[in-house]
Amino acid sequence: MKIIFLGAPGAGKGTQADIVSARMGIPTISTGAIIREALKAGTEMGLKAKAFTDAGALVPDEVVIGM
Repeated sequence: MKIIFLGAPGAGKGTQADIVSARMGIPTISTGAIIREALKAGTEMGLKAKAFTDAGALVPDEVVIGM
């Protein structure tokens, strides 16, 4: 089963995903968490993502996929 939560930043997607994940015993994949982890680790892709987030832009798919 695949469930995708879509919505604006701060809409509660992560919160709902955590609840569903815990109740159904399925893993979650959060691109936001992946990006934050790469930023914290200072990886090459994390630094590329930082340039977009600092500009207030969305991180492009090719950068996220590279992570």
